Amino acid sequence: MTGSIEQGTSLTYGSTHILQFLVQVPRPMEEVWTAVATPEGLAPWFTAADRLEPRLDGAVTLRDLGSGQVTAWDVDRIAEYTVGDGGRIRFHLERDGEDGTILRFTHEFQGPGETEARWRARFERLLDGLSPR
Repeated sequence: MTGSIEQGTSLTYGSTHILQFLVQVPRPMEEVWTAVATPEGLAPWFTAADRLEPRLDGAVTLRDLGSGQVTAWDVDRIAEYTVGDGGRIRFHLERDGEDGTILRFTHEFQGPGETEARWRARFERLLDGLSPR
């Protein structure tokens, strides 16, 4: 089974932009959780997490995006970071059969900066990094 990235959606309300993706990852949830909720997992495909306290209201610093807080945390399911210029970044995981994971992603931010193409490239790196060897 190969992963897939469904077409992203982009909405704008005033100066708030919301990007959403649905990514099908052919790996167990535990592996995908590590990729979205640990500094070691985030760095190869997204950005370095210079600080990440893995709990609700924990401190988080995502390089190039700023510092903030963990605003949602449900171990193995939901990791959400709200940081300075980066806005709110949410990873919601669901099981997909025996060995797959559905990643529901939302990025809410103000002003310019992020694009669907940039996130699609990140998710392609994520899928490449989680591919069975």
